[in-house]
Amino acid sequence: MFAEERHAEILKTINEEGRISIGDIQRRFSVGLDSARRDLRILEEKGLLKRTHGGAIPLNRIDSYRYMDVKGFADKENPEIYPSYAAVAKKAAEFIKENDIVYLTGASLGFIMLAYLPETFPYTLVVNSVALADELKFWDNVTVYITGGKMRMSSKASMNDALAADFVKNMHFDLNLMTGTGYETDFGFSTDSTETAAFMRTVIQNSRKNVVMVPNQKLGSKGFIKVCDADKFDVLITDWDAVEDELAKIEELGVEFIVAEQESKI
Repeated sequence: MFAEERHAEILKTINEEGRISIGDIQRRFSVGLDSARRDLRILEEKGLLKRTHGGAIPLNRIDSYRYMDVKGFADKENPEIYPSYAAVAKKAAEFIKENDIVYLTGASLGFIMLAYLPETFPYTLVVNSVALADELKFWDNVTVYITGGKMRMSSKASMNDALAADFVKNMHFDLNLMTGTGYETDFGFSTDSTETAAFMRTVIQNSRKNVVMVPNQKLGSKGFIKVCDADKFDVLITDWDAVEDELAKIEELGVEFIVAEQESKI
């Protein structure tokens, strides 16, 4: 098969399936790793796709994610979103160590992490979601603190106002597991409101290790309000569909990044 024919098949697969991996290209077309990567680089240079850590995705998918609100989409009913969120959550849970004091986000990722939180040693969780705390009430190995403040009337029942910020102002966290609306190297880490941004800044400032969880849908995106510069985090966790040029920019900032890999389907 000529390279042009292979390129056409690669684009067809991406448009039909929403992605293609390096491994898929190697298996389908019996080419080596370097050839598969070269194919994707050529097609990206032509403006026909966007390379990711593990392969490539369509350009229109990148554009659509810039403007969608992924809150509420991160559940098992949405196979397009859930796998990447779950992979990031699973990897983030590995950072929790015995006797740690941990701030755990009350966003969708916090609820997904319930499936992966350690159960064999003691530690403390501080959460800003009544709904998340309710899920943790029977965990024998976890001490749970809930921030005070005005409860948002939503399914997560979160608290991000000035009272919540005052609650965490006098706390020290060994580990901060946080997510937001977007993470972009120039604009920084961002969220949806000034109150939430102020609350997040307090947690970040009072944490020994800051870990930001950024599924590919949020990487390179900008939320309404900037929380902090991108390099305020020690570690960024993303997934296999993270865009390569964004990862390169993150590396230049000196932020460690971890790419959670997709579970193989048997």
